Amino acid sequence: MNAEVKSKKSGNGFFRTLKANKELLILSAPGAIWFLIFAYLPLFGIIVAFKKFRLSGGGFFSSLIESEFVWFDNFKFLFSSGDAWLILRNTILYNLCFIILGIVIPVILAMLLNELRNKGMMKIYQTSMFLPYFLSWVVVSYCLYAFLNPEKGYVNGLLEGFGIEGRSWYTEPQWWPAFILIMSQWKGMGYNTVVYLASICGIDGTLYEAAALDGATKWQQIKFITLPLLKPVVTILLIMSIGGIIRADFGLFYQLPRDSGPLYPVTNVLDTYIFRALKTNGELGMSSAAALFQSTVGFVLIMVSNKIVSMIDSDNALF
Repeated sequence: MNAEVKSKKSGNGFFRTLKANKELLILSAPGAIWFLIFAYLPLFGIIVAFKKFRLSGGGFFSSLIESEFVWFDNFKFLFSSGDAWLILRNTILYNLCFIILGIVIPVILAMLLNELRNKGMMKIYQTSMFLPYFLSWVVVSYCLYAFLNPEKGYVNGLLEGFGIEGRSWYTEPQWWPAFILIMSQWKGMGYNTVVYLASICGIDGTLYEAAALDGATKWQQIKFITLPLLKPVVTILLIMSIGGIIRADFGLFYQLPRDSGPLYPVTNVLDTYIFRALKTNGELGMSSAAALFQSTVGFVLIMVSNKIVSMIDSDNALF
């Protein structure tokens, strides 16, 4: 009897909670539906990673059923190449640099923009930094090619004007790690800066006023007010970035160096390796295996990094 009463009470409490939060539920419904259709329903396709997928006349589902199970054979191609270590090394090291630079540079720029007293100029600077984010890597690659074209590029023309012999930039790999880091930050720093600037603008201004009355310098205000209050945002974005440490921006590593063979030692990452392998053998099961591998490792890294953060400072963890 008591169990039935408790069940009814819990059921009533559930419906009361739904009724009390119906506005929030309605607002979140479009996003929930989007995730259900495009993120959760396609999860059954994971099975493709364990099959030798072949298209048949019956369509996708018929092909999926008829295709032969090969279990973990599709995962072997990720590590069967002699360049497997080089590819993973490039992917991880580039992403580590992107994570560090993607925090340090935007935070500094956000603090500098916040100190501008002319709000009109602040909007101009903010917009000019944000514009490259909307350009595709195809467009950016042609812009870079205008500078690095071996025959008519601006850089070689400048070098030759000083009596220095021009270089064949697209066949000399030693320059490209710097080019990739510079272009990735140029394109993405505006977006990250806006995120941190919004967080800085949300800090209570009375804290700075009180600090100024106590004689704190600008650097002291940044050190003891701005940076500590930015810590939760930085931590969350850092955890999410770690989850993508073995993913690479395909356009950055394929379009920007124009798929130049001599540059493969410094531009070949996991995503470009998978793409080139698929162009050669056309195995859909291998691409699914690669995506599953990346997602699984990313999930594990997010959980581990979040656990470490929660052990150090539980208030700044994701959950």
